[in-house]
Parts: sequence; C-alpha cells; structure tokens
Amino acid sequence: MLAIIVAVLVTVWAAAAIYFDSPFGSLRTVVAILYLVTMLTALSFLRRGHMGMMIAFAGFVIVLIAWLSIKPSNDRNWEPDNAKTAFAEINGDHVTIHNFRNCDYRTEKDYTCQWEVRSFDLANLRGADLFITWWGSPWIAHPIVSFDFGEQGHVAMSIETRNEVGQSYSAIRGFFRQYTLIYIVSDERDVIRLRTNYRKDEEVHIFRTTASPPLVRKIFLDYLQRVNSLHERPEWYNALTDNCTTNIAVTTAEARNIRMRLDWRILLNGKMDEMLYERGAIVTGGLPLSALREQAHINAAARGADQSPDFSKIIREGRVGFANNTLSSER
Repeated sequence: MLAIIVAVLVTVWAAAAIYFDSPFGSLRTVVAILYLVTMLTALSFLRRGHMGMMIAFAGFVIVLIAWLSIKPSNDRNWEPDNAKTAFAEINGDHVTIHNFRNCDYRTEKDYTCQWEVRSFDLANLRGADLFITWWGSPWIAHPIVSFDFGEQGHVAMSIETRNEVGQSYSAIRGFFRQYTLIYIVSDERDVIRLRTNYRKDEEVHIFRTTASPPLVRKIFLDYLQRVNSLHERPEWYNALTDNCTTNIAVTTAEARNIRMRLDWRILLNGKMDEMLYERGAIVTGGLPLSALREQAHINAAARGADQSPDFSKIIREGRVGFANNTLSSER
C-alpha cells in the first residue's frame, strides 16, 4: 500500500513536470494528461507481479532524468529590476560589490534602477538584521537579511526568483524549473521600501539578530561566495529545497560549522520569527513574541521616511535591539 501511494505521488509529480517544464509547447497539456492516465491505468489494472508499479516508477525515472537535464541560463529577457546579477571582489577586509541595486520607485511597476559599485570595510560590520514580510497567509513570508556596516550603511540581500519580462511568481510553478535563483544585493531604500511603500498588503517587520560580528562576518562572506557563484553559474529556484529561507538556514549553519537544525518552520516560514524567538536568535527585550512582532512593524515609519537618506535609521528608531549595536557572544 505504501509503495502504491508513493507511485501515485511520483506519477502526479511527473505529469506536472511534463506540463510545466516540457518542450512540447501547446501539446504539453495533452501529453501530461496522457502520461497521467496511462500510469494510473497501469497501477489500477496491472497489479499482478507489481507490473503497474514498475511501469509507473520507470516512467517517473525517465521524466526525472529529462527534467534534471534542463539547464538554467543567465541570458534571458529579464525584468529591468533583475537585469543584472551582483558580484563581489574581496581583498582582505575590503569588499567591493558590483551591480549593487538601487531602484527609485514611482509605483511598484514603474521604476528606474541604478546599478552601482559600492565598497565596504569588514572591520565596520556590526551585526545583521532580519526583515520578514508577511502577505496573505500567516504561514508564508519572505525574509531579507541586512548587514549593518555602521556609518557605511546597510547591505540588504533578498533571495528571490529572477523573473523574465511578463513572468510573475507562482507558488506551484516554484516547485518546478520555471525560475532561476537570484541574490539581490541592494540598498534598503530599494528592496525594503518597495515592500512597505509601494506593494499592497505587504507588512514588513524588522528584528535584530543576536549574532556577533565575527559570526556575521562569516555569514556575509558566505553570502558573497553564493552571489559570485550565481553570477557565473545560474541555478534553478525551488520552492522546497532552494529558496529564500532554506538558503539562509544553510548559510547560517555553515558559518557556525554545525549541521542545519531541521524545523518545519523553515518551510512554512511565516512562523520563522517564532522559531528564532525560541532559539534566542533575535533580540527580544524581554517581550513576548506577540508584543515583539507588533513593535517590529515598520510600514508606517517607512512611509514617513520614504526617500530620506536616513531611511534605514528612521525605520529602526525606538525598536527593540536598536538602542545600540553592541552585540554579545557568538551563536
């Protein structure tokens, strides 16, 4: 019975992979339906000697091999805010980031992007903050890590899908080979203000992490290695295994030289703040989680700050963890 259940599940996945990722064009729906009907028929009527299951698993393997052969590319007709990928040069404590995104928005869809070169001194790296954006379901959110370089400013990194012109994100398509992965390295007035001031129904919260500067440095450099890797060798985004939250969890675990702690809230990341609260990974100020989340809400402050050069300072004023940037022991 367990084998039959698994066979049905992989058959449904394979049919969906044919529908979303196959090269059959207008025939993909017909081919996907034919595949699904054929495999389910085999499972239903060829049960003697488990022939039906063998056919279903063989079909899955063939589709999987073909699916894995689909290669991502950096050479496509990208949306203007995805037109370039960042890369970094590291020389001792000096870091130069190329294609640092700084978009000026008039509306969510009407904007002008500047691709800048910015330099930072790792000796100035004080800590890391975590922005979490909720919209719609409380179970799903989008995290953005921002690295605090004091007077040199903040480096916000948002792990997203790199959309082609006319393409938008779909949760279902995110499980297939529809989107390439991109690490957007940007100014907070770009990637945060987009979500607080221009997109509808997105609620953004900021939390100060308890990571020490030495740990934050390791995480930042790991991020840059990933940024450089994706600049040279594109990868597919996957909503289950290679997304905004799993990449943060993997990078943090690697920086701490530990095995990543599995937790269902890494996948249902709308509960990420709860997980971090329990682990002591964010500054709480002694508040219960509900109160901490309430005071961390920055939409009103961000709208007030808007294009101010002090945007990053204003959205942090009076919030837990931002009275000063002195951090304690490494976690």
